[in-house]
Amino acid sequence: MSRHSIILLLASVIGLLALGITMLASTTFEVAQEGTEDYVTVWKQLSWLGISLVACGAAAMIDFNAWQRWRWHILIGAAVLLVLCYIPGVGVKINGSRRWIGMGSFRIQPSEFAKIALLIALSGWFATHETLVRTFRRGFLLPGLILMGVVGLIGCEFDLGSALLASVVGLGVMFVAGTKLRYLAVIIMLVLGGLAAGIKFLPNRFERVMVLFDLEGNKDKLGLQQWVSKLAFGSGGLEGRGLGEGRMKLSYLPEAHTDFIFPMVGEELGLRGTAGTVLGFAVLVMSGFMVAAYAPNRFGKLLGSGLTFLLGMEALLNMGVTTALLPNKGLPLPFVSYGGSSLLAAMIAIGILINIHRQGVHLRREDLPVIRRKHRWTPQL
Repeated sequence: MSRHSIILLLASVIGLLALGITMLASTTFEVAQEGTEDYVTVWKQLSWLGISLVACGAAAMIDFNAWQRWRWHILIGAAVLLVLCYIPGVGVKINGSRRWIGMGSFRIQPSEFAKIALLIALSGWFATHETLVRTFRRGFLLPGLILMGVVGLIGCEFDLGSALLASVVGLGVMFVAGTKLRYLAVIIMLVLGGLAAGIKFLPNRFERVMVLFDLEGNKDKLGLQQWVSKLAFGSGGLEGRGLGEGRMKLSYLPEAHTDFIFPMVGEELGLRGTAGTVLGFAVLVMSGFMVAAYAPNRFGKLLGSGLTFLLGMEALLNMGVTTALLPNKGLPLPFVSYGGSSLLAAMIAIGILINIHRQGVHLRREDLPVIRRKHRWTPQL
């Protein structure tokens, strides 16, 4: 089964990419008819897909052990990109958050790549200090500082969703590596404390949390996206309205092609479409963890697990937001939502998983030990 895990992984990714392009064309169809936009978002996404496929192929060819040797350079580079978000003229502020850098219409979101850099750094750290993972200094304090440093840089951009995601996947790597649970509890308390402080001192974030308790009463304010999102799921029913026949995308649901593309799947493709999307991510996570399980060394196991956890958790958080189970965080649905940085980072993660699989230890049936059944001795008469 381990030999075929990469087939399942690639099949799920291809299916999700196809769904993303299809739904992106559907959500921009009405705009294109008006003549104000000739599917420009679709062509942009296809351009990013081409770049992402090249990056995925390159990551699949590079020995994943090289990332361990380059881990500090990669982490420092990611930190520099995050700092550039705060520099006027370089960093771009949109909707109150400084998440992007770029010039003109070209922008990238450094936090998408910082999460992968964080996973590489933590995986390399615990692979190097395997015998000291249960100690306070090497197993908790120093890797915890690395985690909190990256999370702090992302959180100060007012991007609490990405900061929370980075915290969760970082803790996941530390847990798999073997850090003591009482040490992890300290980090969890720090993360929750920082999140609570951000919610309290940023009124907009606090209101997003409170909206969940009375979504209908706030449907004309901050609860608009999630309220319309639930209407989209409900109106789709089991069969869906049909591809291109959705109504909530017609200026009713902001960001219908980015963070809130999942409700469009529900409205146009129905319960079957949403269930298929969830199944696609479930297969991706299952096959990704299987690839990590058969990695040839500790670094590959930790990095493969972390990348799989990152993709699965980001999808889970997005679905939680769009179904109004979690506060609105502004996280994309991997491979499906419109966004170049998200797609590029996700495809790089897939490329690394492919390389881990290529070097994995895959036992064949004939390699397994044969357990011979003992025959009961019967006396000869």
